[in-house]
Amino acid sequence: MKNDILRSLKEDSNCDVFFTTMIDLYGIHPDFPGLTESNSLRQNPIKQVEFLEQIFREDINDHRFIPYIQLHEYEAYLFADPSCFKYLSDHHTKEIKALKAIADQYETPELINDGQHTAHSKRIITQFPDYGKSKAAFGSLLAERIGLQVIRSKCPHFDAWLSRLESLNNDRDHCAETI
Repeated sequence: MKNDILRSLKEDSNCDVFFTTMIDLYGIHPDFPGLTESNSLRQNPIKQVEFLEQIFREDINDHRFIPYIQLHEYEAYLFADPSCFKYLSDHHTKEIKALKAIADQYETPELINDGQHTAHSKRIITQFPDYGKSKAAFGSLLAERIGLQVIRSKCPHFDAWLSRLESLNNDRDHCAETI
């Protein structure tokens, strides 16, 4: 991945072109920069991910690179409003309530996950078994039903990344001034 990022940065060296990532912390490669050191922060996953993003940013060493590491899998966003699962079936109020109860136990859906068998998608599949076969198709549709504003309001790490990306317009303006 690092070689791909460096190659992309080199191929387009314009100061107003930016690069980002969206990497799942769970499946991160054991050689990822700073991973061993970050283990001391495991009790605070948000701080751990922020630490890894900072180390990754320093490792790439280009102001145009904006790393983002997702605390857990994409399905975290679906816990921002589990009522989105009504889209799959109106007859599953008990299952939707179960997902809401899980979401209510955490400060943010980004923190839901305490093991391989309790990952976001596994919890959803427990309630909606068919989701497992079609999560690639339904995941984005369900997130769309929730809406970006709701997801951002419930997922502060994700929101901070998007805010940084939105602020790039200011960086472009600065770039134009320096040319």
